[in-house]
Amino acid sequence: MAVSGRDRVYEFLKESYIASPQHQGRFINEQEVADRIGVSRTPVREALFRLAAEELVQLIPKRGAYIAPVTGRELSELMELRGMAERHAAHKTLLAGDAPVGPMRDALEHQTALADPEQVRAFIDWDHRFHSELIAATRNTLLIKFYDGLRERQVRAGLVAMFATTDRSSSVLTEHRAILTALEAGDVAAADAAIDAHLAATLKVLQDT
Repeated sequence: MAVSGRDRVYEFLKESYIASPQHQGRFINEQEVADRIGVSRTPVREALFRLAAEELVQLIPKRGAYIAPVTGRELSELMELRGMAERHAAHKTLLAGDAPVGPMRDALEHQTALADPEQVRAFIDWDHRFHSELIAATRNTLLIKFYDGLRERQVRAGLVAMFATTDRSSSVLTEHRAILTALEAGDVAAADAAIDAHLAATLKVLQDT
C-alpha cells in the first residue's frame, strides 16, 4: 500500500522538525518542506493540521506553524505520566513473573554501543525502546497505545536533555542499568526507586536548560 504525500510529510516533520532541538521556537517553512520531500504545499498543510490537532505545533494566523519549546509544566506532566505507567508496568510484570529483562537488556546493549555524539538520535530511539519493552510486557493494549502516544514528546525531551549536558548519555546508561538490575532481582521497591530516580534526573536536566 502506497504511503500518501500527507503521511510522508507528517512522518518527516515529526522526525526532522518536531524532535529536533534546533527547530524549537521556530516556524516551519512550508515551501522548504515541500521542496525537500518533493510534494506540493497541500499535503504539507494537511500534515500540519494533523500535528496541530496533536498539539505538536501551533498554527498562528498569517505566520504559519510554530514549534513551541516544551514548557516546564509540560515536562513535569510528561514525567509524571511516564512514572505512573512505568511503575505500574514494573509492578504488574514482576508480580506475574514475566518482566521483559531480555528485551530491555538488548535495548540497553544497543544504547551502550551508541557513544558517538553523531548517534544521539539513535541513542534516544533505543532509549524509548528500553522503556517501551516494559510497557509492552503488560499486554494492556490501551496502556501501550497511551504510552506510544507520548513518544514524540519523549523523544523531543530526550534529545534536548542529551544536548544540554555532555555526560547525559553515560548517566542515562547508569540509570537504565539500575532499573534493569531491580527487575532482574524481582525487587518492586527497587524498580520503583530506579524509575523515579531516572525520570527525576531527566527532568532536572531539562529544567536547568
